[in-house]
Amino acid sequence: MLVFDMILVAIGSNLPHPVHGAPSKVCEAAVKAISISECRILSVSQWFSSAPVPASDQPDFVNGVVSVETDLSPARLLGKLHGIEADFGRQRGVPNAARTLDLDLIAFGDLVMNDGKAPILPHPRLSGRAFVLFPLLDVAPDWIHPVSGVSVSELAAALPPGQNCYPVQPCR
Repeated sequence: MLVFDMILVAIGSNLPHPVHGAPSKVCEAAVKAISISECRILSVSQWFSSAPVPASDQPDFVNGVVSVETDLSPARLLGKLHGIEADFGRQRGVPNAARTLDLDLIAFGDLVMNDGKAPILPHPRLSGRAFVLFPLLDVAPDWIHPVSGVSVSELAAALPPGQNCYPVQPCR
């Protein structure tokens, strides 16, 4: 298995699933699905509750981050993640719509990719999202953004007011 420092996947849900149940259970099931999809889970953050971004009348999200190892390329890993989303009933259409499952490839080691093809790495909006940065602090407190050189703790401290995440269950 190829080993990259910090392959990071964000997990989120704000709609229940008919089999897995509440969004927190959907997120737990997603971790299991990722682990049987050619990935080895290294660590899982605690789950956080956060309001939708941008603000809307949707239900709050449950979010977390996992770190993984895999032999898959970034594009193949993203394809696997999209397949898991589809298996969980994710329907793409309206941007930022409520969803049963959202899986985002946040970082793939120090790899920087922005050639107009998916995935863009590191994820282009991770730096301004509390629902990614707070869980990221759990699994990779020493992570440094490979483009800006800024630490995850500095990114979290620089978040604009009003972006809050609250733990929904104790750390593992």
